[in-house]
Amino acid sequence: MNKFVKIALVSLLPLVSSQTVVAQEKTAVDMINLFEKLAGKQPGFRKAHARGVCASGEFMPNKSLSNYSTSELFKTDKVPATIRFSLGGGNPMADERAPGARGMAIQLKLPSGAMHNIVGNSTPVFAAKDPDTFFGFLETLIPGEDGKVDMRKVGQYVATHPSTQPAAAWQRTAKTPYSYANTEFFGLHTFFMNDSNGNETKFRWHTTPDLGVKVIEKEALATLENGFLEKHLTEQFANETISYTISISLGRKEDTNIDPSQAWPADRPTEVMGKLTLTSVGGKACDSINFDPNVISAGFKSSDDPVLRMRSPAYAVSFGKRLSGQ
Repeated sequence: MNKFVKIALVSLLPLVSSQTVVAQEKTAVDMINLFEKLAGKQPGFRKAHARGVCASGEFMPNKSLSNYSTSELFKTDKVPATIRFSLGGGNPMADERAPGARGMAIQLKLPSGAMHNIVGNSTPVFAAKDPDTFFGFLETLIPGEDGKVDMRKVGQYVATHPSTQPAAAWQRTAKTPYSYANTEFFGLHTFFMNDSNGNETKFRWHTTPDLGVKVIEKEALATLENGFLEKHLTEQFANETISYTISISLGRKEDTNIDPSQAWPADRPTEVMGKLTLTSVGGKACDSINFDPNVISAGFKSSDDPVLRMRSPAYAVSFGKRLSGQ
């Protein structure tokens, strides 16, 4: 798979117009149809991040963040978590040896029964600044009658749409992760925490593996079997503790709220949000979960990032098709 196709299939996030409910549904369906053109119809699978492995865990929140948010998340010692690790793209048989993005989706179950989702990728930026730009980029990846992608057309699109260039630059140097236990993940979107006085603090989250980041050099890829990511994760779980530190960067007024293709400056202050520790690997617990990142607890708020806001309708379309075997 060429490098531009891998960029496009990093996360295949749903993007739709927010003008009316009807427009959202139509655009969401169009996007899912486009995903299926790129990855082929895969009945019963997620239309994005189709290949993955489920895990269970416990999340221990940093209670001091109750100064920033009234969420019940920061008023408890620990909460159960369901985690899904995945490859970008809609092919459930995607080659894990290919370098590129991996995904991590977390659902926390709070004491009240409310759910709080945290969803991100190993890419530090999203592939485009808004739905229209991303949709246009994906359209350039549809193969022609000869079955091949016109890479000159793709390159011209990237050259004339600057917001696609940071992700393209990341992809050029991306390496294959050794394991999901050794991969860092980024929240590409801006969220807000709300305190009891009505103050808002904007943030983006970042997950660091406590076992350290580890990649596989190109020369060693040929010795791996397709499916090694789940194998490595399972073997590591049997022999050591797999955990992640979830941190948040606190944004300044000038940091974008709405453009996920732009990373915030690295010098922003950070706080630890909590520690996530795996308690099992495998199973079917993720099958019935829709990891919509806009499902968050009271005390948090989504930003007006158009990519983030428009995920929900297309996630719903994909979820419905998956459960109905389409």
